[in-house]
Amino acid sequence: MSPVLSVLDLAPIAPGRSARESFEASVALAQAAERGGYRRVWYAEHHNMASIASSATSVVIGHVAEHTSTIRLGAGGIMLPNHSPLVIAEQFGTLETLFPGRIDLGLGRAPGSDQRTMVALRRDPMSADSFPQDVLELQAYLGGKSVQGVRSVPTGESAVPLYILGSSLFGAQLAAQLGLPYAFASHFAPDSLHQAVEVYRNRFQPSEQLAEPYVIAGANVFAARDRDEAAEQRTIAYRARTRSMLSQGRSGANFTDAEVDAFLASPNGRGLAGMTRYTAVGTPEDVRAYLENFATEAGADELILAHHATNVEDRVRSVELTADAMTAVA
Repeated sequence: MSPVLSVLDLAPIAPGRSARESFEASVALAQAAERGGYRRVWYAEHHNMASIASSATSVVIGHVAEHTSTIRLGAGGIMLPNHSPLVIAEQFGTLETLFPGRIDLGLGRAPGSDQRTMVALRRDPMSADSFPQDVLELQAYLGGKSVQGVRSVPTGESAVPLYILGSSLFGAQLAAQLGLPYAFASHFAPDSLHQAVEVYRNRFQPSEQLAEPYVIAGANVFAARDRDEAAEQRTIAYRARTRSMLSQGRSGANFTDAEVDAFLASPNGRGLAGMTRYTAVGTPEDVRAYLENFATEAGADELILAHHATNVEDRVRSVELTADAMTAVA
């Protein structure tokens, strides 16, 4: 059986493009995913990155929800140590009230930013230590419960489902302990995937939200009608990603293709290149075979796919081709 498919949209701002154009592309991507039968689209909280437009994650979710009808939308994720649990409960309770039965909330404990941005966010560097307690507090608010005499208003008719995101064993252990679904960020942090999934499944304790363990694994996708075209899309996108990282997120970095390729071939660059180890590239049939094998090896119930083609039309087409290929054998 083919795995459930979802989309991770990083709301990229392409060179020479605007954030508004990025949001228009996100709407087009979500509409394509809805047509193709994907279960959900998630958006990630990042700050101080000129190439990513999803910093106000809940606002992006609401905007896309207004332009779609049935697909689930959520955060993949909200970096909870950056926020008060009450504020996040209010935001996602509002989204669930406006778009009932369509909102997810994935939670991470990483900053999603650099040290200076942490200060600008008024974040305590030690706030990640209280992540488990903050998750429970948030869960209580979303369930309509009072926390020390305080309630979150509004709340939806049903509680927003929570997901624990991670790239290490910590998140796997916490998700298992709380009986929540676990999403592993293998699309950029692949090393601990199999160990984390094993820990999660072995230690899972059923909860009110979830009776059986549920694993979501991330993968990157470049699907095109032609293998060479897909490979070229990957080369262009990963060069752009490398430029962004080399320039620490500042736009306009002037690294040539040859310089980027030379860096990726260096010892430091190979480590960066290895972050995208789990990438499906090629025709729809190639991508289908890769994703089915990846889901089996990872023990994943669901795959959340980051389609990275720089050109919006190529990115939307990759979503469509992948859906068609997977549906054909479902």
